[in-house]
Amino acid sequence: MFIRSERLFLRPGWPEDWQDLLGGIADEGVVRNLARAPWPYTADDARWFASQPQDPRLPHFFVTLPTSLAPAELIGCVGLAEVEGEVELGYWFARKHWGKGYATEAARAVLRLAKVLGHREIVAGHFIDNPASGAVLRKAGFVPTGRLRQRFSLSRGEEIQSVEHRIALGEPSDCDDDGSDAMRAA
Repeated sequence: MFIRSERLFLRPGWPEDWQDLLGGIADEGVVRNLARAPWPYTADDARWFASQPQDPRLPHFFVTLPTSLAPAELIGCVGLAEVEGEVELGYWFARKHWGKGYATEAARAVLRLAKVLGHREIVAGHFIDNPASGAVLRKAGFVPTGRLRQRFSLSRGEEIQSVEHRIALGEPSDCDDDGSDAMRAA
């Protein structure tokens, strides 16, 4: 599967992407915000992740900036996974791409696909010391549940408090707005 949003191209990862993946994620400031990535993040970790098959109901994507140059720059990753019986949205972006709205745009694109795939509810969370990720989730249409829970962080080697969010895809939400209406009105 491939997704094209206003500024991004989301595509499956391929085994030969491991070096680009490593170049974006091998930053402790990025990895410490993830639950399932180890630190230090090694070439073997990148090779393993880049070679993972796609689950058609729970796809994950490498996020790139489309350019006329090949290959396009890999700037992050976004996708769905099953965690504790629920479908969860997860993502990361290379530090130099923080604060540009890419995470929100990619999350909205995956949420639209999740709705098409028949998912009716998606969960997501962020570690309490990463409020910027909470802002991304809210902009994408997630609502904080008011629930805090302990979640193990592989990179930190301990349980960290996580702020839980949820979105119902059967209802109109911000994930349905990709900004194109505003673009047409301008």
